[in-house]
Amino acid sequence: MIAIVSGSLLLQTVDVRAQQPQRPTTPPVREGEVDNQEVTIEKNRKIEMPAANRLFNKIPSIKPSNEQRKLTYEFNDRSLSVGDPKLNPSALPIPAAQAEQQELFNNYVKVGAGNYGSFFGEAFGSGQVMDNVSVDGSFKHLSSSVGPVDGKNSATSENRLKLNGNYQTDAFKLSANLGYDREAFYFYGYRRPQEIDRATIRQKLTTTQFRVGIENVDPDKNIDYSLKTGIFNLTDNYEATEFEWGTNLKGSVGITDNFNALFAADAFVTQRTDGPVDNRNLFRVKPTFKYSNSFLTATFGVNAVNESDKRQSINRTRAFPVLDIDVVPAGNIHFFAGVDGDINRNTLRSLLSENRWLAPKVVLANTEKTWDIYGGSKGELGGGISYEGKVSYARYRNFYGFNNTWPDTSQFFVVYDGNRSHVLTVSGQVGYTYKEIFRSTLRADFYDYTLSRLEEAWHRPTLSGNWSNSFIVNKKLFITADLYHYQGMKGKNFVTNQIVTLKPIWDVNLKIDYFLGKQVSAFVSLNNITGSNYQRYLYYPQQGLNFLGGLSYSF
Repeated sequence: MIAIVSGSLLLQTVDVRAQQPQRPTTPPVREGEVDNQEVTIEKNRKIEMPAANRLFNKIPSIKPSNEQRKLTYEFNDRSLSVGDPKLNPSALPIPAAQAEQQELFNNYVKVGAGNYGSFFGEAFGSGQVMDNVSVDGSFKHLSSSVGPVDGKNSATSENRLKLNGNYQTDAFKLSANLGYDREAFYFYGYRRPQEIDRATIRQKLTTTQFRVGIENVDPDKNIDYSLKTGIFNLTDNYEATEFEWGTNLKGSVGITDNFNALFAADAFVTQRTDGPVDNRNLFRVKPTFKYSNSFLTATFGVNAVNESDKRQSINRTRAFPVLDIDVVPAGNIHFFAGVDGDINRNTLRSLLSENRWLAPKVVLANTEKTWDIYGGSKGELGGGISYEGKVSYARYRNFYGFNNTWPDTSQFFVVYDGNRSHVLTVSGQVGYTYKEIFRSTLRADFYDYTLSRLEEAWHRPTLSGNWSNSFIVNKKLFITADLYHYQGMKGKNFVTNQIVTLKPIWDVNLKIDYFLGKQVSAFVSLNNITGSNYQRYLYYPQQGLNFLGGLSYSF
């Protein structure tokens, strides 16, 4: 991401917090400073939480069972996802259901190549050191020597290494994880024609992480718990570093057969350096109680969050209600409703995961979800059909979007709305499964943004959808197909003062695996089959039709 941060964003008469200087008609603000008002980062992205398997599930599983008590634990602080900004259909094999031959082997090596000078390599290995000690490791590489525009000026390269170890007894499990990620790419969204020195538009993101944890694995214990802690360190090509230390605790205690006490706590200590040192911390405690029977499940409590930011001179504590009601009138049909709130962390790492073309020294501020009132229904209709529908209306502080910088349009600022914003989200999902042979899921999300200071919800969609399918034709042939659709994204060129509505995105992907033997298979991935060089972010066209083909060896 080219580090050319100059000029000022003219947001008409709207006072919008961003990384750029204020307009000349307003009092000057020091670089990187947020105006002295209650920042409302309304992270208007819908929170998509996987169904938990233990007592911590917000909405009870459709088919509860004693075997489902084990907690599915997410280490990272959950990011708020309003108008999901991520659309990166991958050319890598899709980790969905697998044909029967692959189940015989735990380890594999894959290699492949494709157009755009692409090369793909992946390896996974696991082993049992002792009866109760297991280890595994994986490595992925995906690179393209040329990109959608200007050849090597839009090349990309990604490398990911992960190592995991587990020690398990009848009562608890100890785990450790080590990871290394490296991404290299270029800011190719510059105005053309012009001669560019590739060295000046190159960006490299390097992330290292280490995590350890302990959790209960005994389903008969009255006390359930999970404790994990770890560090992340991010560096880029523009002298930015971000160090994070996060600790997460979840626990539950059974008071009666129908009544449980739940507890969750998080502590995040973050130091970001790309000029002045900025210490940003967040601490959260969330005690709740849960009552459940065959007809009703009710969860209620409070979520207390403290956030501090040295650069923004912030140190405040907020409390939010937690209430969730789930009713099962018949069979596997659920109706649910509730209200909650939170302060969601925005870090350099989380923002780069949404938009990798950020300018240096972006302003970081958290998003407060003041309240979120929601309701809906989910269930199974029989015949392999399941559904979920949900309506949510939420108020945020510091809703944010991404917009091109001025005068260099190849980079992006994070632009915040410094007042209250509201987001209406309507979501629906239908799934169908046939004998583990065919699986299909269709999902759509509609977003309506009511903003106070921002002109638009920059680069956030008003409609997103995806349709995912997997089909095991026979023991040798496995097919997956996916369709992604986004529309309603808008960006603004502050050089021309022109608002641009991006064209709707239709991205169709197909992957075929064919097993040549018990240990050897061939795969072909076709991505963006329509061949459209769509733009998820203004001035950044994506690759058109691209493909990968290769071989896999399992052992």
